[in-house]
Amino acid sequence: MSKLDTTRTQVAIVGGGPAGLMLSHLLHVAGVDGVVVDHRTVHQIATTHRAGILERDSVRLLVESGVSDRVLLEGAEHEGIDLRFGGESHRIDFQALVGASCWLYPQTEVFVDLHRARTRDHGDLRYGVSDTEVTGVLDTPTVRYTDADGTRHEITADLVVGADGSRSVCRTMIAGARQYVRDYPFAWFGILVQAPPSASELVYTRAPEGFALISQRTEEVQRMYFQCDAAEDPDDWSDDRIWDQLQTRLQGTDGFQLKEGAVIQRTVLPFRSFVQTPMRHGRLVLVGDAAHTVPPTGAKGLNLALSDVRLLSEVVEHALTKGDDDALDTYTERALSRVWKAQHFSYWMTTMLHNAADASDFDEQRQLGELHTLVSSEAGRTYLAEGYTGWPSP
Repeated sequence: MSKLDTTRTQVAIVGGGPAGLMLSHLLHVAGVDGVVVDHRTVHQIATTHRAGILERDSVRLLVESGVSDRVLLEGAEHEGIDLRFGGESHRIDFQALVGASCWLYPQTEVFVDLHRARTRDHGDLRYGVSDTEVTGVLDTPTVRYTDADGTRHEITADLVVGADGSRSVCRTMIAGARQYVRDYPFAWFGILVQAPPSASELVYTRAPEGFALISQRTEEVQRMYFQCDAAEDPDDWSDDRIWDQLQTRLQGTDGFQLKEGAVIQRTVLPFRSFVQTPMRHGRLVLVGDAAHTVPPTGAKGLNLALSDVRLLSEVVEHALTKGDDDALDTYTERALSRVWKAQHFSYWMTTMLHNAADASDFDEQRQLGELHTLVSSEAGRTYLAEGYTGWPSP
């Protein structure tokens, strides 16, 4: 019979990305024990490039919880964005409108900061596992997995948290859950390029050829996206074809032109809107992409996950240290109030800036009318600034 290694803890966290690690950190600060497991290796997570815009409260959480102040030292503060359409850019000045900024700080760096903090504090982190399963969520939650050496492990806990992303194993354990889904008929063609920045802050573009987004990473490497068909094969696109598509969408009467360079990474990113409710079932709760995903247009994915974690850490601390399981009952409703605001904001940004294949001439002119109305209205610009920098947490 193969050996079975057993562990007893208060909270077992399935998923060791930023959401799982931040929850583990906040619980540790509150004196609650936890174990984190993930089928990916640390290297895989740390080298998978993801979105890089942090809301002000996400930055505050990283700094004030003692994870790292590197986001302030190495991250780039953005005080606004440009909305570009009709060949002209229109600045949305976050600081002037709502007195807030967001920060360009890649998700990989957030993970590195969190992993370093949990390692510093001797957190129980178990990466590169396989055959993960969760059982007993109504009474005695248990997580089982196999490590890289082939040893089978069993973790019994007071609570299991599913922070295992959009392909969540834990999500399937919530019986009778309702799912709200919207699939989009387009995707983003994303590239990393070796080139200097073309703009100091993000440029969101609506063009007759489709959406484009100009972002930054470092002084030498930039991130850019343009709308494409979800069935596109990135290998079919040469560098010249990519730059022709981007330059066409960004061209205008103001002479704006992208600074070109070698394309070092290309990928097609389909996306959807998804919410599952409830986010708790017995002794199992979900956070982040395990419970909800948003289109990337509004930069809400990681920020929503960190918002979930901030709320859940308070709920779990109360439930486990005070023996008040009723506190867990409040989690879904409180979390979803922000989730649905973010879903609306992301849907609004997406539909306002992307071209639909079946759009009529009327639809196109109405879309342009919406953009003109937005940039000419202080109230409209303020709404965009509030949503983009993040609604203050209660």
